[in-house]
Amino acid sequence: MKPRMTVLTLGVADLERAVRFYRDGLGWATEGIVGQEFEHGAVAFFDLQSGLKLALWKRADIAHDTGLTLHAPSPTEFTLGHNVASQAEVDEVMEQAHTAGATIVVPPHETFWGGYSGYFQDPDGHLWEIVFNPAWVFEA
Repeated sequence: MKPRMTVLTLGVADLERAVRFYRDGLGWATEGIVGQEFEHGAVAFFDLQSGLKLALWKRADIAHDTGLTLHAPSPTEFTLGHNVASQAEVDEVMEQAHTAGATIVVPPHETFWGGYSGYFQDPDGHLWEIVFNPAWVFEA
């Protein structure tokens, strides 16, 4: 199987609140909530980069669609990494997320491996690492 990630879906408790955080707080573009005419179908999509979208979908609707039992979320299940071009950009993104309502879990700091990073949780507890890795080159 060739790895090809096209959509990353985050389960959320309150879809409207999650959209406000990512759209209004972080400034990410979206057409808003679509699919509201379908039971369990309301979802919001955000373009992340070429060929990759972030979807926000109610956790209860994901449970319904998959037939799995809805359990309490755990923020340590996985992290989302957002790599940036400088230490200053880590600080800027972390401040923007905090202003938008994120909880700062680990403030920006120099890492043991020579980088610079910090962690925040979105309003649903999803854990984001904002990181500058001097060995990786990214467009600003």
